[in-house]
Amino acid sequence: MRLKFTKMHGLGNDFMVLDLVTQHFKMDEATVRKLADRNFGVGFDQMLIVEPPSSPDVDFTYRIFNADGSEVEQCGNGARCFARFVKDKRLTSKNEIKVSTSSGKITLHLQTNRDVTVDMGEPVLEPKDIPFVADDYSAEYSIEVDDQTLSIGAVSMGNPHGVLIVDSVETAPVELLGPKIESHPRFPQRVNVGFMEVVSRTEINLRVFERGAGETLACGTGACAAVVSGQLRGLLDPGVTVNLPGGSLFIEWSGEGYSVKMTGPATRVFEGQIYL
Repeated sequence: MRLKFTKMHGLGNDFMVLDLVTQHFKMDEATVRKLADRNFGVGFDQMLIVEPPSSPDVDFTYRIFNADGSEVEQCGNGARCFARFVKDKRLTSKNEIKVSTSSGKITLHLQTNRDVTVDMGEPVLEPKDIPFVADDYSAEYSIEVDDQTLSIGAVSMGNPHGVLIVDSVETAPVELLGPKIESHPRFPQRVNVGFMEVVSRTEINLRVFERGAGETLACGTGACAAVVSGQLRGLLDPGVTVNLPGGSLFIEWSGEGYSVKMTGPATRVFEGQIYL
């Protein structure tokens, strides 16, 4: 069958976006992997799927697949692209869009300058809910990787994140430590790994090694998790500019009991169709 799609990116984190409201197709892991191939397929970090609402209090269901075919709970850069996609495709006329994900409901706000603000919900800090193996909550944990002990923050933004503080993102051992921490036994569902350089109390530089995708140019949930972890460690103020390789996001968090809000761009690259 012929499947129409849109290629989009959020700060270089790129997506194949599918409307499965007006089109009908059952996606599986093998097909995702085939389409994700950058030489023989469309190529993307994640596939985003728009489906009809799962309950009357939301407008759509939002599903995310990594390039390796695994389905994941949340993607912040994808959420911004999702909002721009459903509005541009006239699947909705709303500027405030409520969607359900496998980890809960989030709200997307389309701004007049075409940026999108995403209410990502409250961060999850309880270890068993992240999930992370630890007896009690702490702003920082020690984990063993090979022959070294690392200090890491553990936060879930609908998907699990481990946040390391580094002196410089340019020299951070992302390629070396990223895969090892991603599959560390204390993260039973694997983890996205953030390498955070604190520039000031209102600015950080960040690189993220995403589970199932490797290092990407930007990670929205990773930016949120890094800011939350930085605030809990007493290093950051509530409003922080996060500089990623693909560009910058603005993250706001007022502390425990409050939602994290992320603002940034979403860009359409091209429209396409593929026969499956």
